[in-house]
Amino acid sequence: MIRVGERLKEERERQGYSLDDIAIATKIRPQFLKGIEEGNYKGLPSSAYIQGFVKNYIDYLGLPQKQLMALFRREFDEQEYRTVLPENITAKKEISLNRVRIRQVFVLGGAVILVLLIYIFLQYKAAFFNPSLTVDSPQEQSVITSQTVTVSGSTEANDSVTVNNVPVFVDGSGDFKKEITVFSGNSTITIKSTNTFGKTSTILRHIVVK
Repeated sequence: MIRVGERLKEERERQGYSLDDIAIATKIRPQFLKGIEEGNYKGLPSSAYIQGFVKNYIDYLGLPQKQLMALFRREFDEQEYRTVLPENITAKKEISLNRVRIRQVFVLGGAVILVLLIYIFLQYKAAFFNPSLTVDSPQEQSVITSQTVTVSGSTEANDSVTVNNVPVFVDGSGDFKKEITVFSGNSTITIKSTNTFGKTSTILRHIVVK
C-alpha cells in the first residue's frame, strides 16, 4: 500500500515542482517536506504542526484531503506507537524474544533426543534384558488326572519357545500353546523363551499326575 509521503512526492514530481518550490509556496521548510515525503516524522515539530504541514502540502498539490489525511493519521499513530517505549525496553523485549526462541530450540532438540533414545531402547532392549515369559497353564503344583497336559502362555512375538526342549509355535501376539504327554507321579515341565540375542527366561511347573 502506497504511503502518504510517497503519494505527495509522486504528485509533486508529476507537476514538476522541486522541494524548494513547495517550500516557498507553503512556507514549510524543505527538510520538513522531505521528512513528510519519506514518512520520517521524528525530526518534525509537534503533531499539531505536522498535521498542518501535511494538510497544506496536500491542498497545494490539489489532492483529496479527506482520504490522504485519514491515511496520514493512521501512519502517524503507528509510528508514534512504535516509539512510545524507550529504546532500552524495546531492546530488552527483543532479547527476551531471542531467549524464548533459544529455549524453544533446546526443548525441541531435547524432545527429539528423548524420542530417539526411547526408540533405540525399544529396538535393542532384548540385548540387555531377558524376554518376558508367562505361563497360564498348568499352574504350579497342579494335580492332573490325564496323561495329556496343555501348556499355554505368552512371550515376545519374535522369541522362540520350547516346552521340555520341544519347539513351540508362537503367534504374532506372542501367545503359544502346546500339548504334551506326561507320566503318572510327580513331573516337571520346563518352559523356555529365547530372544534373538540369546537371552533366555525359564519357568518350571511342578505337577502331580494321577
